[in-house]
Amino acid sequence: MRLDLPHEGIDLEAYADAAVGLVSRVAGTEAMAAVVYTDEEGQATPDGLVLPHAVAVDELLGCAEEAGLRVVDALCVTPGGWSSYIEDAPVLRPLTQISSPPEVPASVGDVSGDQSAGAELPRVDLAEKERVGRAALELAALLDQEGTGRVTGRENPQLIAALVLLEDVPAFFESVLAAPDTLPPFATATLLWCLARPMLRDVAIAQWATDQAGGARALEAQTVFAESGGMIPDEVGRVFLGQGPAPDVDRLRLALSVVRAAAARAPRASRPAPLTAAAWLSWAQGRATHAGRYLAMVREIDPDYSLAALLETMIGGAVLPEWAFQRGSAQ
Repeated sequence: MRLDLPHEGIDLEAYADAAVGLVSRVAGTEAMAAVVYTDEEGQATPDGLVLPHAVAVDELLGCAEEAGLRVVDALCVTPGGWSSYIEDAPVLRPLTQISSPPEVPASVGDVSGDQSAGAELPRVDLAEKERVGRAALELAALLDQEGTGRVTGRENPQLIAALVLLEDVPAFFESVLAAPDTLPPFATATLLWCLARPMLRDVAIAQWATDQAGGARALEAQTVFAESGGMIPDEVGRVFLGQGPAPDVDRLRLALSVVRAAAARAPRASRPAPLTAAAWLSWAQGRATHAGRYLAMVREIDPDYSLAALLETMIGGAVLPEWAFQRGSAQ
């Protein structure tokens, strides 16, 4: 579990409580170790070496012990060496001792890079962006506010095909998972149109976190809510809040590829919707850093985008989905 180091002025007790609270939510956890990576160097004093962030680490370890967690170790890695906070007289050891770690088992996966690696949008050539942009304009010109097309028979056949996709929205949302990186321009434009509408965006999120039947139930519930003001079923709201059974990680990854590709191809003004969906899908996998990066992209385009603001509040409050703490649910 990676956490940002506490910044100046932060309440260290609250920081430690939040950190230990997150660790304790992982079922079966009995012990913990902490490793601080910092650009700061230790300070030599008459009483010995003082490691950076020693006060924060002391608060963290005290909170862990109060929570009944056994502290295995607390280490500090600085540009000049590494040491342990729990030693009576900390001594810097050479970084060469940790620069060549043992071979990582293949089952762990690729651990190269840092926590932000992989959050940048895929590169797309200008011609592809222009094709999607033109398709989006044609689709928007044909659809009225209720989403029904006025077809004359003289339209682009690809545009007609895009309208057909909207006849069964859950089927469309399911179909994009089959080819996340190679959607045709009009299919991408149709997806962007759907994600720009909160009702359909929420259906997409619910479906990608469950299955096509879950998407159909979410669409029915959202339609009833829009028409009569009825209550949204708890199962739909619980999914969005990260509660309930863990989603299929492969589905979340495929959906993330879909919305990342759509955002990369979209006109700038149309990017907040797919980027916010990418933020939720990353958050659902326990990747709050990636989610924060996508939300920062949204903020640069539309600082008032409502769902992005809600997700930022959740992430800022150290809220992660319940299933992120279930062993084997998030990779």
